Amino acid sequence: MRRMILAVLAAVFVFVPTASMMGQGAPVQPGADQPYKIEYYYKVQWGHQAEFLSLFLKNHYPLLKKIESTGRILSVKIESPTYHTSEELRWDYRVTIVYKNSTVATTSNPDEEAMIKELWPDQETYKKEEQRRFEILLGHIDLPVADVTPR
Repeated sequence: MRRMILAVLAAVFVFVPTASMMGQGAPVQPGADQPYKIEYYYKVQWGHQAEFLSLFLKNHYPLLKKIESTGRILSVKIESPTYHTSEELRWDYRVTIVYKNSTVATTSNPDEEAMIKELWPDQETYKKEEQRRFEILLGHIDLPVADVTPR
């Protein structure tokens, strides 16, 4: 009996799953000129979700749509969970942006400042509202995602 227990323990401690067995490995990289998707998760101070969404739709969404009109962004989608989770797993809004490619997704847009000034001529109000949007934000995660669905 003791030998069998030792054999089982040895098998448990000797067996090390490979990365492919665990679903881990090098992330799938899209081609250089393929669409590149990033999910942005926002967790807001409890009770301020409507205020955050209102400020986001007023002061950030129009910029995303303006950038989309230039072709740098292919699509923008805003979602909120239907049900609740535990507080540590909670997120209030997910914004999924599909960029033209990884280069435009990961480099600064040289026209963004001009777009902001064009969209919001009252820069004082714009900056104050953007500051408020970030004051009520508890957490923000940028998560590039790759489609690994077999074709």
